[in-house]
Amino acid sequence: MTYPIIISAIVILTLIIIRLVLIKIIKKYARKFERMEHRTGLIIRYVDFFTIFCTVLGLIMVWGVQIKDLGLVFSSVFAVIGVGFFAQWSILSNITSGIIMFFTFPYKIGDYIKIHDKEYDYEGYIENIKAFQVVLRTNTNAIITYPNAMFMQKGVSIIAFEDIPKPEDPTTETPKEDQFY
Repeated sequence: MTYPIIISAIVILTLIIIRLVLIKIIKKYARKFERMEHRTGLIIRYVDFFTIFCTVLGLIMVWGVQIKDLGLVFSSVFAVIGVGFFAQWSILSNITSGIIMFFTFPYKIGDYIKIHDKEYDYEGYIENIKAFQVVLRTNTNAIITYPNAMFMQKGVSIIAFEDIPKPEDPTTETPKEDQFY
């Protein structure tokens, strides 16, 4: 009876070590390529989820749960999840795009960019990069949230500093028509 306990401890310890190594690699990569702490935290959460999933799967195998029983449970759960993700495929694609953008995204917070869209070109400073969207602030101080999946499908240009339009000053008011005498 002590063997499953010892093997369970080994599985948990191994996965904790793998988690720590992966987190160290991600943080080193983030420092090297100047990724923001918030984005690094999102990727670490994904690593945590993966580690917990592998730990539970490993413990189930150690304690001798029959594969055919697990197959029925997992197939039912994945069928429900699959229907949910099919109904909301954009959520899954935005999360996947967010992970890809963490490792290959050439832009960083503070860059002034232009997104070349068919109907309207969006311009602004990258204010934040989240799991589902990129947040832009325009020169008129409007906030635009642009989905990660769309961001990866469109052409994006970094605008040089001297070509950036000057923002409107929110402290100066323009006189209204009835203020003229």
